[in-house]
Amino acid sequence: MAACVDLPVLPVTRISLLHWNDLAAYATVMPVQMRRRVEPGAPAEPTIESMSPVCPRTPNFAMRDDSQMDNLHPASGITADSAIVRPAAVDGPGVWPGSERRLPEAERPQRIVVIGAGLGGLAAAVRLAARGHDVTLVDKRDQPGGRAYVYRQDGFTFDGGPTVITAPWMLTDLFELAGRKAEDYISLVPVNPFYRIFFNGGDHDGEHFDYTGRSAEMVREIRRISPHESDVTGYLDFVRLTERIFAKGFTELADQPFDSPLDMARVAPDLIRLESYRTVHNLVSRFVKDDRLRQVMTFHPLLVGGNPFQTTSIYTLIHYLEREWGVWFAMGGTGAIVDGLVRLFGELGGRIRLDAEVGEIMTSGRQATGVRLASGEEIRADSVVCNGDVARAYQQLLPASVRRKYTDRRLARMRYSMSLVVIYFGTDRQYRGTDGPELAHHDIILGPRYGALLKDIFTNKTLSDDFSLYLHMPTLTDPSLAPEGCDAFYVLSPVPHLGGKIDWATQAKPYRDRIMGFLEENYLPNLSRHLVTEHMIDPRHFDTDLNSYLGSAFSVEPVLTQSAWFRPHNRSEELSNLFFAGAGTHPGAGMPGVLSSAKIVDDLIAADDRGEPMSVSLQEMAADRLGRLMTRTLGR
Repeated sequence: MAACVDLPVLPVTRISLLHWNDLAAYATVMPVQMRRRVEPGAPAEPTIESMSPVCPRTPNFAMRDDSQMDNLHPASGITADSAIVRPAAVDGPGVWPGSERRLPEAERPQRIVVIGAGLGGLAAAVRLAARGHDVTLVDKRDQPGGRAYVYRQDGFTFDGGPTVITAPWMLTDLFELAGRKAEDYISLVPVNPFYRIFFNGGDHDGEHFDYTGRSAEMVREIRRISPHESDVTGYLDFVRLTERIFAKGFTELADQPFDSPLDMARVAPDLIRLESYRTVHNLVSRFVKDDRLRQVMTFHPLLVGGNPFQTTSIYTLIHYLEREWGVWFAMGGTGAIVDGLVRLFGELGGRIRLDAEVGEIMTSGRQATGVRLASGEEIRADSVVCNGDVARAYQQLLPASVRRKYTDRRLARMRYSMSLVVIYFGTDRQYRGTDGPELAHHDIILGPRYGALLKDIFTNKTLSDDFSLYLHMPTLTDPSLAPEGCDAFYVLSPVPHLGGKIDWATQAKPYRDRIMGFLEENYLPNLSRHLVTEHMIDPRHFDTDLNSYLGSAFSVEPVLTQSAWFRPHNRSEELSNLFFAGAGTHPGAGMPGVLSSAKIVDDLIAADDRGEPMSVSLQEMAADRLGRLMTRTLGR
């Protein structure tokens, strides 16, 4: 029987919400959930100073150029809210108001078990505990975090997974909704440039593009690499469109459940108008001509497990999300966020059980009754929240007798994201551009075969000789993650999931050697001589350690026919009191996605607590028929 593990009370530095020197321009900033059209003559909203005690005015960290700001105002009058377009959309990172509200307590507190201590599971557990529910969080691994696991070795600290933080208010809200101050738990700082994108191979080998949230800088970069003057206006037009996509796809829909195809039918006209039937690459190609610029503007779906040539263009909202709110880093690494949430969960009365793998979700009729651990111990519950991989949960945790929709056959027919090879390594020297390229905090290295490589990964499922990489260098921002005078890195390479025929037992070491040799030759001189610690994971890790179906790194692939209502629902279609939070359910992977899924789960359980009725049978029948029709139509 697994022993209950006491929650550590970890010292976490105060939050540092660094903003720019002209906060007066943000006087009308509103929470993103409250965005609205602003009519001419409408009264001004409260100022940041009155709304946000968490966001103090700080000295200037970067001068900005407003010369391009007027160009970004939509000509059609889609919005006149300066909080959306200037300066947050142009000169992020934006400012988000502090929350003075707390979650209302449940009228009928439940016993709830949360399976999996990833960010989605932790966020759901915190929200539910803040309402007064009796919450037990169980995880098979020896520390919480899920994909945000932390590796500590030889004095180095490596974040195991997510490192790009966007929509930071979604993190700070978790503390404030529980009646705490976020700055007492975590420290966030902005990263600039958001990404330094290197082009490897071909006529432009070694050149780079600094991707930021400031229009003047982006225009300069575009003019520097693209021979097409129309690419500047095309880019600005693209930004206008992504604002509209963001308003619909994120502001309105990201934290709303899609329990019925009627929910999908209501938003379908808007999604069609926003051309969500196009792929990300197809949509971007309508606006810019230069091939390198197309790569710069389409790599984002890879951060959430999608192929830009197959992922619905609704994911271009990531562009606007970053422009609106910036890209951030947690001091101490993403693991410090996990520590802060674990500490908060303990203060709210929650219990966490580590080294406690779930072997089965227990059921009675069409209800979940709790979980049975691999040890045989049973934990009874009124509701179960699963933060584990959705496909693997249905396949292994629920008996086939209760699975009417998610049968083994259906799970096998679904499409899953690529997997990853990640190498975490530390050096006994620092790399600051004195004898090689100057690296940034987040570096994207794009190989010469952008589309062909992605086809090899997602369609052919073959391991190519070339690769594109993400190189993370957090010690540029937080030197404490390595011993003095050293650097900590991780390099990530997208690879096919285990649905292909790659034998990782024999291919892992040669693939590792090719990547490290490439980095030494092009970006990190004499790396092999200065390498002092290393750890590597490949698709087998996602399969066995993270229980991810086919070793997929991001669960269900984000294509149109697997998005919103077509994605596994946050409330299970099999058991009405089984809920899912995480990458495989709505809205999808990425930190904003999994945090939104936790909010949806909390809202659904709160609605059950209030006794709000579920759909009547006739509506369910009509919705089911509509859903089958929509699936057949989109599948053609």
